[in-house]
Amino acid sequence: MRKLVVLSAAIAALFVMFGGVSYAGLSSAPLHVYFTDGEDVYPVLRTASSPTLKTAMKDLLAGPTAKEHGLDVRTWIPHGTQLRSARIVHGVARVDLGRRFLRSAGPSLLRARLAEVAYTGTQFPHAHHLRLLVDGKPLRFLGTIRVPHLLTRHDVDPPKRSLLTPTSHVKDRKGPATEKTKRLQRKLIELGYLPPGTATGHYGPQTTQAVTAFQGWEGLSRDGDAGPQTFKRLATATRPRAKPGSGNRAQIFLRKQVLLLVRGSRVVRAIHISSGAPGTATPPGSFKIYRKARKDWSYPFKVWLQWVSYFTGGIAFHEYPDVPPYPASHGCVRVPRDDAQTVYRFATLGTPVLVLRG
Repeated sequence: MRKLVVLSAAIAALFVMFGGVSYAGLSSAPLHVYFTDGEDVYPVLRTASSPTLKTAMKDLLAGPTAKEHGLDVRTWIPHGTQLRSARIVHGVARVDLGRRFLRSAGPSLLRARLAEVAYTGTQFPHAHHLRLLVDGKPLRFLGTIRVPHLLTRHDVDPPKRSLLTPTSHVKDRKGPATEKTKRLQRKLIELGYLPPGTATGHYGPQTTQAVTAFQGWEGLSRDGDAGPQTFKRLATATRPRAKPGSGNRAQIFLRKQVLLLVRGSRVVRAIHISSGAPGTATPPGSFKIYRKARKDWSYPFKVWLQWVSYFTGGIAFHEYPDVPPYPASHGCVRVPRDDAQTVYRFATLGTPVLVLRG
């Protein structure tokens, strides 16, 4: 029994000595390095013969591989940042970096930089805190961000707050239901711009967005107001036609600012969207949905996102309170609140996404 206890203690010691050589006797072991994947801190799996804090930090400072970079995995740690030392002492991951780590950037990007270090450094057992130093001196501020003496993941996690407060320019039009609005809604349902059961006669935000989608598809001025020109075009309009293909797929028409949800040869919904603004334009091409989250935090832009479906790098469909009639995002595809869950449910993992300039 005594021999068993001694043997167990010896084995346990091998797994807790993360400041020096650990996992003794193993040829390789898993190790995570935390980079930024568009809207989130993202763990990338590595293997190492000696998975120590020092190894992890070296991999972090080296940045994503060429393959990972091609998938839009990024790091906000300045290239060339030196690792002076990294070891775990009394349960604290002590990391000393060179001065290049202090290179200025926006507050949200600096917070993402801290998050990458904090998550990578505290992945080890008995290292729930990180002490961050620069040139041997404790780091107290990174830009305007105060850095705690003992940094934890909690310090860089998203704030506990509600999702985006609706600020859309699309307002609910007060007043009684009208037969004219009901006829408009029935026609929009017939053409796929509104879902069934929405012909209430009230001209609310969902109807405004549907009219905007119709106007965009038909090449009319996009203002969400069903005026004489819009009604005239509705009288002869047909359901939008998608590019050829099979199965469920999503097609984005950037010039029209319209998303088509297609099943087989039939367009089941046509939805107004707002894509990336000039300088951060949504890239044309063929992609597939590769990751989904009902709620996700954007470290670079410091904002909560809901009903998120990623299709290339950090670019995704997601709900947003303001979906203007022009490209306005940082690259993602904004979807109105009333249609966000429809897009999320339709665009399952692996669903093809075609982004067209037209």
